[in-house]
Amino acid sequence: MQRRRGNHPTTKPKHVQKGQSKEAKATGIIKRLKYPLIVIWFLVFALFVLYVGRGYVLKTIQSEETKASQMPKVQKAEKPQKRTDKLRKLMNKHDKSISDILTKANKLLEQEKLDESLREFTFLSSKYPQSPLAKYNKAQALDKKAHKMRSNELLLEAASTFHEAADMVDCPPELIKLALKKHADILVFLGRYKGAIRALERLALLFPSDHELHRNIGVNYLMAGRTKEALGPFQKVLELNPTDGHAKSHVGFILKALNKLEESIKYFDEGIHSGHPGADDAKFFYHLGDAYHRIGKPDKAHQVYEEGARKGLFLSAWQRSLYNADTPLKAQAWWTHKETNFGKHLATLEKNWKIIRDEAVSLLDARGQGGFQPEAEKLQDTGDWKQLTLYQQGRRDAAGCKRAPKTCGIISEMSDATGCSRGQIKFSVMYPGTHVWPHTGPTNCRLRAHLGLVIPKNVSIKAGDELRTWQEGKVLVFDDSFEHEVWHNGTSLRLIFIIDFWHPDLTPAQKRSLSPI
Repeated sequence: MQRRRGNHPTTKPKHVQKGQSKEAKATGIIKRLKYPLIVIWFLVFALFVLYVGRGYVLKTIQSEETKASQMPKVQKAEKPQKRTDKLRKLMNKHDKSISDILTKANKLLEQEKLDESLREFTFLSSKYPQSPLAKYNKAQALDKKAHKMRSNELLLEAASTFHEAADMVDCPPELIKLALKKHADILVFLGRYKGAIRALERLALLFPSDHELHRNIGVNYLMAGRTKEALGPFQKVLELNPTDGHAKSHVGFILKALNKLEESIKYFDEGIHSGHPGADDAKFFYHLGDAYHRIGKPDKAHQVYEEGARKGLFLSAWQRSLYNADTPLKAQAWWTHKETNFGKHLATLEKNWKIIRDEAVSLLDARGQGGFQPEAEKLQDTGDWKQLTLYQQGRRDAAGCKRAPKTCGIISEMSDATGCSRGQIKFSVMYPGTHVWPHTGPTNCRLRAHLGLVIPKNVSIKAGDELRTWQEGKVLVFDDSFEHEVWHNGTSLRLIFIIDFWHPDLTPAQKRSLSPI
């Protein structure tokens, strides 16, 4: 049946007559428009929600992308094919014929099954004596087990086995390189620099363009105290890479040790400003400043020290010790007895100063050779300066205390001095015409006391920017991590007793944990 027109919501109702009012007409129009308006409003609102929601989703996605970009990237696991290719470079023909066996055994090593892997590679290196890789992996198992058990005996066995692998007939060059580097690393760890240098020099002949090998040779010569021999390897690094800042700083250090000051300054300056890792170490700034001091340019020296302090390499331009406490300590060049926490010990020293003096004087012959040794740190510019050690690094020197038993008896109860592992206790004799360059001690963990024993006229010490002199029977206390300098312009010897005490701000736990210097 067809729907009647009059019943449709938009059709004018029958009861509305021709003569109805304007208000009624308006009401009718509004009623007719009501539903379309609601639909339009709903559609607009829906579009708005979709737009805002899209923006929020995009913003969230962008935020997540930003977070993801800021997160450290996870290193992708090396593909098996890549690992296999690397492994094949370490194999000779015989190794390739037993590669499956070697790979299976190597999984034990990767899983840290050290005893099993060691047994397996010991068996394989015996069964296949032409396999350098089996021997090399046996050495790796020994090395890992040695570190786990903290056994130097096993470490030496590992070093020897690495060397044996490198010596095998038909050992691939890349495996020789790995084996001898491992061998050298172990020897360096054990302090056997001579053997490490031999291994690295052999490698340098096989890989002459590998500048890292030459660098390591130079570093090991320095660690072995063979400074002059370290120069060649670092110069070789610069031949291969003329802009290497790390090598330049080391060449500067070596040239300064050889007293080639002007030449050393050039290398130091280029090295520390190269921006290369390790080239701007605090010791290089220290020695560059010292080189300027020694050629008579103290202003340039302090410019270098100021730069080092700004970089955080020194506590300040004046306080340039390199082995410092891990907490802030009171820092001033000169200290009064009351400011220390060992004033009673200083009073004991002053009370017994004549006993200490007489014992020291009795040890001196005409030129102060009676057990006194020349200062070994090359700190003096001119003159003659010697010392006799009673305690070093918190340990009693038996020979020194045998010579000076009364003095050692007087100080025996001063545990913050005799047990100071970063200090010394010694007699110091200096002869006329001596000048000691401006320098600093190695640590801020101690305070240094000087007891005057024999003090002539015209002798002085400057710490920080303040000049003082000694008095017989009196103790001066200063922080030797601050720059200090000494002059002897008198006519007879100067004799003092030097005794280091722990810094008053250190805790008992810090004193126990600090490494000796």
